[in-house]
Amino acid sequence: MMPRMQPELLARALNDLRGLLGNRLADSEALREQHGRDESWHPPCPPDAVGFPESTREVAEIARICGEHAMPIIPYGAGTSLEGQLIAEHGGLSLDFSKMNRVLEVNAEDLDVRVQPGVTRNQLNDWLRPSGLFFPIDPGADASLGGMVATRASGTNAVRYGTMRENVLSLELVLAGGRVIRTARRARKSAAGYDLTRLFVGSEGTLGIVTEIGLRLFGLPEATSSGVVAFPDIGEAVETVIETIQSGIPVARIELLDALQMRAVNRFSKLDYAEAPTLFLEFHGSQAGVREQAEEFGEIAASHGAGEFRWATELEERKRLWQARHDAYYAALALRPGCKGWTTDVCVPISRLTECILETQRDLEQSFLTAPLVGHVGDGNFHTLLLVDPDSPEELAEAKRLNDRMIERALAADGTCTGEHGIGLGKREYLRSELGDAVDVMGEIKRALDPDNLMNPGKLVA
Repeated sequence: MMPRMQPELLARALNDLRGLLGNRLADSEALREQHGRDESWHPPCPPDAVGFPESTREVAEIARICGEHAMPIIPYGAGTSLEGQLIAEHGGLSLDFSKMNRVLEVNAEDLDVRVQPGVTRNQLNDWLRPSGLFFPIDPGADASLGGMVATRASGTNAVRYGTMRENVLSLELVLAGGRVIRTARRARKSAAGYDLTRLFVGSEGTLGIVTEIGLRLFGLPEATSSGVVAFPDIGEAVETVIETIQSGIPVARIELLDALQMRAVNRFSKLDYAEAPTLFLEFHGSQAGVREQAEEFGEIAASHGAGEFRWATELEERKRLWQARHDAYYAALALRPGCKGWTTDVCVPISRLTECILETQRDLEQSFLTAPLVGHVGDGNFHTLLLVDPDSPEELAEAKRLNDRMIERALAADGTCTGEHGIGLGKREYLRSELGDAVDVMGEIKRALDPDNLMNPGKLVA
């Protein structure tokens, strides 16, 4: 582990940074504490200071100064990451991008947009709405787009629109020492050299700092219909999802919540859904297409014992339904006030999903921890939220045991230890089990681009 900076070296670094940023460099205890934690269970660890850049030029100069003084840099977006990516284990500078939050260019005819990293997904979609376009990646939280690039985010719409990997067209980045590069132009495809865009998507700030993002856009669908339907047991709900995907029905979202999570959602969001395994789903397309998709899905669901559908077609109804789904994390935390959430997010091939979820449910039923289950099951990704007292070694040990079993099960099914939350601090120990010697190649890339290990050190590739 890297030691934190010596006081005299830190003072010189902060003096140089203050000369560049003025009052946009802050080191108050409250601000440092805010920037030393995310939404995860990991103990917070504050940076030495927080900087608020306003341009790529400033970010490049910050990287140069930090390189001269061997000061770590931790990029910070909206603070919603779930695997400790923002925690400053080695101190250094938290680089807050809230002032780099402009939509720079919308190319409506080409269905693309260029933004700064501090723009949030809701901000972008509010900006785009008059043009009839939208950006579909929806991880639930109103995350910053820079953070979504860094963690290769996905979420509820991934089953139809893909993840950040498929929807980032280009990046502008500042590398260690202050070098600025652009990974691609606006063309929809290119065979020009290494695919650097994909290298940096999901790199969690360990290779460079994102300062501009080119994104793919989509037209708002003519018709949208959302629904909620309960099932007699979780196995029938998952089998419905698998059959729907294998039948080629182009469902836009299909989300699973178990009975415990539905109880939490009802209490938190003041709703009255059945407290049973439930699918939340949404269809996009033409009026006729949406109706046909819903009818086909209804036939499949009925064959698996589904209850009555509750449909929402009006915008406000749909917003309320999906807000309840997005609030599932906070609804679960409310089941046990004062606890922290240890989130899991394995992903498996769709054909192995039922067995993995059922075996996970059996583990949870036999555990003394409270742990609801949710999933973006249309692409094989599901989560448990293990509610733990972070001061209880017994509870943390049990959460780790359950998490280990989920990951071992996912890897045995040729899946992954993380479908969307990333590696950060929390999943480092599982990466080699999943990828073997490829982790050594990642380390070689890290050392080539960041030889002094200043870019978010300790994350992903320790």
